[in-house]
Amino acid sequence: MAWTQQEINDCINSCKQRAATDAEFRGKLLADPAAAIREVSGKEIPAGFRIKVLESDPAYDATFVLPPAASGDVSDKELDGVTGGSLLCAFETCAANACGADK
Repeated sequence: MAWTQQEINDCINSCKQRAATDAEFRGKLLADPAAAIREVSGKEIPAGFRIKVLESDPAYDATFVLPPAASGDVSDKELDGVTGGSLLCAFETCAANACGADK
């Protein structure tokens, strides 16, 4: 079952909202993101797609995710894809390319 970009956005927002007030769900989201997302959305994560959820740490002013290290020449399109470093971009790329989802 393919994910649309709107479904991805809605699911992420729902997970964030629920995790802010439901400690048990927050723990599940951190320990087993796929199960937590399935609980919220009723949909499976594409096979082989991995999600890492990070908890904000108030001791730090900012948290950011580094893109994978480049190995060789990188096209402008590839560079644009990694500079955002967001879950949405990664999930959209998987859904659109590997899983055949609509954008």
